[in-house]
Formats: sequence, C-alpha cells, structure tokens
Amino acid sequence: MKTWQKVLILAGIACAAAVLPPALARYRSDRETVLEFGMFTGSNWNVANANSFVIIDKAIERFEEEHPGVRIHYYSGVRKDDYSEWFSRKLLAGEQPDVFMVLGTDFNQFSSMGVMKDLGPLMEQDESFDETKYFSSTFRAGQYRDVQYALPYETVPTLMFVNKTLLVKEGIEIPHLDWTWGDMYRICEKVTKDLDGDGILDQFGSYNFDWTDAVYANGGEIFEPDGRECYLTDDRVVESVQFVQRLNELYDGKKVTQEDFNSGVVAFMPLTFAEYRTYKTYPYKIKKYASFQWDCITMPAGYQGGNYSQVDTLLMGISADTNKQELAWEFLKLLTYDERIQMEIFRSSQGSSVLKAVTQSREMESIVQEDMEGSDTVIGGDLLGRIIEEGHVEPQFKKHEQALALADSEIGQILENDETIDSSLKILQRTVNSYLQQ
Repeated sequence: MKTWQKVLILAGIACAAAVLPPALARYRSDRETVLEFGMFTGSNWNVANANSFVIIDKAIERFEEEHPGVRIHYYSGVRKDDYSEWFSRKLLAGEQPDVFMVLGTDFNQFSSMGVMKDLGPLMEQDESFDETKYFSSTFRAGQYRDVQYALPYETVPTLMFVNKTLLVKEGIEIPHLDWTWGDMYRICEKVTKDLDGDGILDQFGSYNFDWTDAVYANGGEIFEPDGRECYLTDDRVVESVQFVQRLNELYDGKKVTQEDFNSGVVAFMPLTFAEYRTYKTYPYKIKKYASFQWDCITMPAGYQGGNYSQVDTLLMGISADTNKQELAWEFLKLLTYDERIQMEIFRSSQGSSVLKAVTQSREMESIVQEDMEGSDTVIGGDLLGRIIEEGHVEPQFKKHEQALALADSEIGQILENDETIDSSLKILQRTVNSYLQQ
C-alpha cells in the first residue's frame, strides 16, 4: 500500500473516531427514557442534615439498575425555602417533574388544583401494594377529600422533652408513658419556684406546650374534615385552652423562653422526633442541652383523650400530566414502600420511616443507638410506632393553614390577656367560620 493511501485511511479513522462518539451519545439519548424527580436539599424538619441526597441517590442507582434504559434526573441545590417557588415556575412552564416531594404547605393547593395524579387506580391495579404496611396516620396525610394524591416518605411525631436533671433535683420521678394532664400540672406546680429569693420566678414547669398540643392530646379536632366549620366551642377544645391557661397562671405572668429551657430551668418542652435525633448526637449535642440530662416520652393525655400528639409527614406524588405513569409509580413505590430504602431514613436523615415493619424493627434501634452515647436510652421501636400510629393528622382542605393561623393568633391573645375562655372561643368560632365559608 502506498504511503498516501495509508495517510488517507488513518485520516478517515481519525474522523470516524471524532464523529461517532457524539453520534452514539445522541442515539443513546434518543433511546433513553428520562424520569424527572423534584426534590429539595436539606431537612424537611428544620434541623441540620448533611446527607439529604444519600437516600435519593441510592434509590436512583437501584432503580436505574433494575430499569435499563431509564435515567432519573433531578435538580440539586433547591432549598426547602425556595422549593415552592421553584416548583411553581416549573408548573407554569409545563415542566413539572414526573415524581416530586410535596411540602405540607403545598399539598392542599396542589390537590385542589389537579396538579397531582389520583393514586387510587394505581394502588388497586398493583397486587404487590398493601396500604396497611404504612402507619395509618402517615397514609391519611396524603388524602384530600378521600382521594389518595400522595404517599408518605418520611414522618416525625411530636414528643415531650423531659429535663431529667431538674426532676431528679426536685425528687420527682420521670413520668410514665401513660401520664396525664393531672400529672403534668402537679409536676409543673412543684418545680415552678423562685430559686434565689428575689421575688421573681426563675424555674418553670413547661415551655411551648400550646393549645393545639393540648387539643390533640384531649382527642379533639379543630376543624371539620372538609374545612367548612371549626370546633372551637367543642368541650375538648375548651378544656384544652383552659388547661394551657392554668399552666400559664403558675408562672405569674412571666413569659418562659427558649433560653430558659436551654439553661436547664424548665422541666418540659414538646419537640419533634427529628430534634430528638439531632440533639442527642455529636456534634449538636454539645451545642444544645449539654448542661443537663434529658430524654423524651409521650405527650400527657387529656381528660377525654390519650397520649396523642401531632404527626407531620413528608409526602411524594406523581404529576397528573406525566406520560410515564408506570415508571413514575414504580419509582414512587421504591422511595416510599421499599423496606431497604426506608431503613436508609434512619441512617441518613432525622425522621422516621413511614413503614411499620421498618420503624418497629431492632435494626432501627441499633442504627439510632450508633449515633448516641451508651448511657443514652434510645426510644424503642414499639413505642415510636405507637406514637406515630395514634398520631393526630391535620385535615386537608384549602384554607387550613390560614384558618389555623387565625385561630392560633387569637387564642394567643385570649391567653395573654387572661380573657374568659368560653365566651371568647364562641366569638372566635364565628370569626373563623365566617372566613372558612367565604
């Protein structure tokens, strides 16, 4: 072969090498199915979380392995505070993700606007799907007017933080798990005192135990399920506000603050399971509540209720406009229904799994124990499961956030001004109902 022929052949090979990879890449891209996933970074529970992508990345890797030719794409760096605005822009542009996280503040609006697909038909057609594997409280959180628009991904119940050091100093035993308002009041009454004799109280029974905590523990509801009326004059609600008023009266007008609690001079404070996990572990343990020993128990039961508390759940849904329904359903199931992925929540997040079998397992307890000191007791899976299963779920209707904020603001004023509870709540009920029925 002549030299000039060899040169031409080599040049041709070089050209092919330059052209073929991009062409092949375009071919693969044309053949590849891309499923868009909407998520935000950080924790949904407003605590530090450096591992927000770990669980999602593991789920994506597994899904793509099990579904050759499918790629999951998500945008990184969208903060929780910016997520609603980011999603709204995607919605207006007709680019909403196929599967996406749903903030609690957005769920009612998305459901009423038809943004999310009704999951009922998908659940019914899938013989491998069993809704009873979820805690019933977390599953109900994804319902709007009896339609299942989202599945639960991660949940946190509210617990009662107990300053063990203060109670031991006062000769008081840690309350049992079935304790009541009466027990709480007696303890608060005993520990509230003027320690230095200057005539000003400087040790207190409770901080931030509000009227809604009391309503849930008393078995009450603030609104009708459909949101047409509120129940502010219901006996359970009236008793709850009166109980909080009695607690406040112990403090002689002194406003108890977070700093008081951080200083170790308050016995009780509600906090979430996410805060419990965060501030029981290094390095956050040494930044907060390091000067005293503490633990968590159930909320005290009201006169007509039980040891119930609020349960907040992060939801995930499927776009009503997706053209990849089956793949979207399979990916949603992997994130919310697969026990291996759900166990990762205990390893890489601060919340709890929404699956009974995962949360109530020994493996969960051992994972949580790894991050704590040996002397710290870990909340048991059975207890955590009970608290979640019996937890209170807010009704889902369009004006819920605004109506609750209105009621909360006015009841705060009623308590601060020491107004008569019964008559004030009657007036407030008319005001809130007027707003709901507009």
